[in-house]
Amino acid sequence: MPIMTNHSRIQKHIYIFLSFLATASSMLAQKDSLKYDVQLMSLVSSGHYAPFWQQSNQYGSVLSSPNSTNLFVGIGKELGNSKQLFKYGYKAKLLLQTDYKQTHAYFHELYAEGKLSVFSLIIGKRKEHLGCQDSALSCGGILFSKNSLPMPKITAGIEHFTPVPFSGGWVEIKGAIAHGWFTDNTYMKDVYLHHLYAYGRVGGKFPVHLSYGIDHVAQWGGYNTEQGQQPNGLGDLIRIMKGKQGGTGALETDKINALGNHIISQSLKLESEWNGFKLDAYWQNISEDGPIDLIGKTMNASDGLWGITLRNNRFPVLKGVLYEYLRTTDQSGPINEQDGIVYGGADGYFTNSVYHEGWNYFNRTIGTPFISSPFYNKNGTIYTLNSRVEVHHFGAEGDIKGYNYRLLVSFSKNYGAYYAPFPSVIKNSSLLLEVHKTFPSLQGVEAGISLSADFGKLYGNSTGCMITLRKRGLLLGY
Repeated sequence: MPIMTNHSRIQKHIYIFLSFLATASSMLAQKDSLKYDVQLMSLVSSGHYAPFWQQSNQYGSVLSSPNSTNLFVGIGKELGNSKQLFKYGYKAKLLLQTDYKQTHAYFHELYAEGKLSVFSLIIGKRKEHLGCQDSALSCGGILFSKNSLPMPKITAGIEHFTPVPFSGGWVEIKGAIAHGWFTDNTYMKDVYLHHLYAYGRVGGKFPVHLSYGIDHVAQWGGYNTEQGQQPNGLGDLIRIMKGKQGGTGALETDKINALGNHIISQSLKLESEWNGFKLDAYWQNISEDGPIDLIGKTMNASDGLWGITLRNNRFPVLKGVLYEYLRTTDQSGPINEQDGIVYGGADGYFTNSVYHEGWNYFNRTIGTPFISSPFYNKNGTIYTLNSRVEVHHFGAEGDIKGYNYRLLVSFSKNYGAYYAPFPSVIKNSSLLLEVHKTFPSLQGVEAGISLSADFGKLYGNSTGCMITLRKRGLLLGY
């Protein structure tokens, strides 16, 4: 898309951003603080695509192009950790992206949130960390990673572990329900997202905690000229929440199976702390076929994400190390049949016969980025063409004399999909080393550099370098 054709759109987003700033400033009470965040990122690389770890798990903010530049300008009020009965926050973050083909601007984040006691309500586009995986070193949760753009949602519930009354703090729960919109309109238009999750944790004051949870997501509604309008009423939402078959107006496949495109993931996590060290071990699975059983007893129990993380506050040179193993090759087998009943098989996880775009948003997987995003498809299709993978992933981070570093190293075997297997296994390696430092002498400017590389035929050999400059602080208030 030529630069000039986007000029008026960029002006419109800048005008909205400035209007938001003026409105937010007028709403600030004396006790509030309005913060700003400005960041410049510039990437140069040698391959056909930006290196995998340079643009994956970046909330879709880094283009897949080998050379690109991003400018973030954001303002916001944090929710904070005060003990007030009611708290609120908001953020507007404008992103200007450019590469050799296009320049465009959009709101990467735009949301408002409120919290009454332990109950939260969030409306808008917000970066989220969903799942039990490590937030900094993980290759990404199997169902939710940081790979795609934030989606506009309305989310209500208890977002963080909260002690159950009269349990003495030994039992904690969290959970929420969200309604979202797939605004990319890739194949189906006006598709809805349903997300419901519930987690429990036990341990209290003990140094060992055990948590277990389940996430249920579904794509539903939507319209295209080929299949027409899909059921999108309140009664259909109830069917979606219960995983029931479609009623009048549903496609025949949805009358036989569940209405919409459903995915379920369960998580089990063990946390332990002692003498300044914290060891976490977790397991996430993924299911599309019923009947759904407890983790480890599902039909495709051999698929999942297993991780272990060790962190400490005693040795800053190596603050944390991580190892993860990801496997998605079983998928309930080519055909899942029990007692003469076909429950499914060849799941694909991120694919669907009705919602061709699958579990992707703006051509990026919402779940693990190792299930390849559609933008890698050289034939231009929107299907997920590589869903059967095995991955060994390592991560480390620390601080050396004020220089913070993060290292990611991943080795993958890629088999394609059951419906279109690769002729042979494709091996791929991806690496990232990033270093950043804050300079008080330059009024707190943060500068960083990251080096990345891919080796293998899946994405092609490439090396890349990204330079970042960032300045954030207090705009109004104190």
